[in-house]
Amino acid sequence: MEWDLRELRFFVTAAEAGSFTEAAARLYVSQAAVSRTIASLERSLGETLLHRIPRGCELTSTGRQVLPHARRVLAEAQRFTQFLDSRHAVLRHGYAWAALGKHTTTLQREWARQHENTELELVRHNSATGGLAEGLCDVAIVRVPVDEKRFGSAIVGLERRLVAFATDDPQWARRRSLTMAEVATRPVLIDTRSGTTHRELWAGTARSPEVVEIHDVEGWLDAIAAGRGVGTTAESTAHHHARGDITYRPVKDGPRIAVRLAWWLDHEPAALGDLITATTRLYSM
Repeated sequence: MEWDLRELRFFVTAAEAGSFTEAAARLYVSQAAVSRTIASLERSLGETLLHRIPRGCELTSTGRQVLPHARRVLAEAQRFTQFLDSRHAVLRHGYAWAALGKHTTTLQREWARQHENTELELVRHNSATGGLAEGLCDVAIVRVPVDEKRFGSAIVGLERRLVAFATDDPQWARRRSLTMAEVATRPVLIDTRSGTTHRELWAGTARSPEVVEIHDVEGWLDAIAAGRGVGTTAESTAHHHARGDITYRPVKDGPRIAVRLAWWLDHEPAALGDLITATTRLYSM
């Protein structure tokens, strides 16, 4: 059985109009074109959908069964068309734990002023590519290296590494900064998929920390607040996830974290150059 959207559209229009002549007027085609198209659909089905009557046409019993399904298919096709059209008007910007920290709002406001025809939409997804590999965004902020065979990337800035711990921590509550060696004395909570902390940060040091895997930022924050461990993270996390029961402090000898924009190699967004320029400028300020 073969059918197409044009046949369904002609059938639904004729059924709703109750007349081939009126359907032709609504579709801006000839009455003969309406008759031929609906006849083609009926041949595919092997059944009659519309009976001709002196004043127009009326649904057969099969036509009454087919009509609601045809309407749903046409509605879904319309939604798909709108989705395809909107892709050219929206730049979906993915991220995992945090977007651009203190620069996020500035970027959104400046982008809206300078790109009236392209909306910048933030999309959060907890994965190594911030939703890029999953098809949820067009470009993503990532803080871990990406697969260069699949994705292009550009470093747009560097962020300090912070340590997060419970605000009522009796030993660290008054500290203004800490060291990687001090962090290693506590259980360290890490997200192995998209986080910026890994055992190799302590390679060659006298002590490697006990590692506890956490797979989303909310669980990471709750575990730290409960005193189950501490975590190191990019400074943007402190801006996006400020909590009274968690304190963030700089790790003075912690390696800085590269902030990258990543995109599919075979699908470079039209406004990518502008986004790289705008983001790099904000990180350089």
